[in-house]
Amino acid sequence: MSEVRIGLEEAFKQNMNDGSSCSESEPFALQCIDNSMEPEFPVGCIIIIDPSAAIRDGSYVFAKDNDDEYIFRQVKIDKDNYYLVPLNKDYISMKLTKGFSQIEGIITQRAGKRRTEHKWYD
Repeated sequence: MSEVRIGLEEAFKQNMNDGSSCSESEPFALQCIDNSMEPEFPVGCIIIIDPSAAIRDGSYVFAKDNDDEYIFRQVKIDKDNYYLVPLNKDYISMKLTKGFSQIEGIITQRAGKRRTEHKWYD
């Protein structure tokens, strides 16, 4: 399976910054559409992203890669360097060129088809 990256225009056709909405800090859900984060996040599972959660080494994050496309990875922090690391070894890791500012939110939950597939992350 090839990696799927989504451009900014495709991901958010509606501008959430218009008006006085606080929606930019509200949690939202997305569905995993590739196997780059398997086995922890299988294709088809739903992830909940919290834009206001604290980033820590090892957190699962929703971020913009160096080409301004959205990507889901685990963040590894080494001093002042941030790396996006896939769980599936068939995909490559990348260093974020703009660091912390490229991270859009932290994955706080995973939901699957069965209740036993639900999981929370700190």
